[in-house]
Amino acid sequence: MSKKPRNPISLNKLSFWLMGIAAILYLLGLIFSFIPAVAGVFNLLLAVASALMLCVVAVLAWRYVANKEVVWKVLYFLILLVALVGLILPNILALF
Repeated sequence: MSKKPRNPISLNKLSFWLMGIAAILYLLGLIFSFIPAVAGVFNLLLAVASALMLCVVAVLAWRYVANKEVVWKVLYFLILLVALVGLILPNILALF
């Protein structure tokens, strides 16, 4: 009996490593927040960490709604759009 070939990139593995990267970015962002000269880097690192986490959550959420009625899919995209705007807009406004 042969073994099934293993998928080298699984969502579980990707989630684990993205969580680790996000934790490092949060830690660096916290450190940079205490240095006034590079305080802007703090917001950027937090936004990148949040974006990474949102990517994984969006994939998992799509798996939930993929086989549901259209209203669920519309709600998914509406929620995803609001989350993206909430992630991007504050960083754009902080530049001005």
